Amino acid sequence: MQADAASIDRLWARGRISLRSRVARVSAKRWQIAQCSIAAGVAWLVAADLLGHQTPFFAPVAAVVSLGTSYGQRLRRVAEVTTGVALGVLLADLLAIAIGSGWWQLMLVVALAMTSALLITSGQMFVTQAAVQSIIISALVPTPSDAFVRWSDAVVGGCVALVAATVVPAAPLRRPREQAATVVRKIAALLRAAGEVMVDGVASRGLELLADARSTDHLIRELQDAADEGMAVVSSSPFRVRHRKDIRKMADLVEPLDRALRSTRVLVRQTAVAAYHQRPVPKSYSLLALDLADAADMVAEELQADRMAAAARDALILVGEASGLVERAEEMTAELVLGQLRSVVVDLLLLTGLDQIESTEALPPPPRWEPATPLRVEDADLPDE
Repeated sequence: MQADAASIDRLWARGRISLRSRVARVSAKRWQIAQCSIAAGVAWLVAADLLGHQTPFFAPVAAVVSLGTSYGQRLRRVAEVTTGVALGVLLADLLAIAIGSGWWQLMLVVALAMTSALLITSGQMFVTQAAVQSIIISALVPTPSDAFVRWSDAVVGGCVALVAATVVPAAPLRRPREQAATVVRKIAALLRAAGEVMVDGVASRGLELLADARSTDHLIRELQDAADEGMAVVSSSPFRVRHRKDIRKMADLVEPLDRALRSTRVLVRQTAVAAYHQRPVPKSYSLLALDLADAADMVAEELQADRMAAAARDALILVGEASGLVERAEEMTAELVLGQLRSVVVDLLLLTGLDQIESTEALPPPPRWEPATPLRVEDADLPDE
């Protein structure tokens, strides 16, 4: 009964997490959904009421396909949809006049449309639209004049999408720095928890922390997606061009943030190894980790405020200098912990405007030390979480 209750609790917790993630996904795309729906209505209005087309269903279709739910390559999608439609309509119209319509004529039209499209460009949207429109014209459109109406509907939808694509909210421009701050806050949380494990040496807590650290890959993927989306916005909207420099700065932080998070994961692993094998870690290393966590929080605050984290540089350098003054450990695992703490300092200094050489040289070299007893390397596999 207890096992069944535990299983139900886990399923319930997963269900709540899944529901929250789904709601968050819809919330993140609410602007694109509104934009696509408005563009579809406007495209139908223009084609039906202004141009007098009886059922301009392809105008809203072209608008929605061109916009999509992402900001990336919107201008290219508009161009590929409209030109692909034009090519498909032209070929289908000419062949329908020459050889009529039927199953074998449809095969020929699709093959010619896709071949012609690929000869022009490798764009997937262009090739697909050429094929789809050749099918529609061959199967549904009885007269050449109607074929031209189909193409003009696509042009209307594309033009509406082109105008709509220039109107974007400020949220995609905030997301890169917000996500960068989220990554750094996670680094700070892992450092703080690792510092506590170094002191209490509880193996189970170390393993739980390691499992948490290993589940952070999605943070960098989300950061990269946010940076790509921000760059797409400033590339497609003339109203957001002035933000290009700031977005580029945030996009350039993806690599150093990835490195800092990876270094932190290695630090957490070495801490978990030490706790699992009951190897002592000097308390000064724990204090370094806690001070480094505080400095990382300062970095996160600066990034959240859309600034390079220059204000946190001194705090990071102080931690780096302290890492060269602490006592040395008898255990190799503890020595690796110290080395990873210094690596994280260097990685975070890259976020303050220093380059790789400047960040490395900001740390004094650790004092020379010869162990009194042979060092023991504890790198045995830990139990899976």
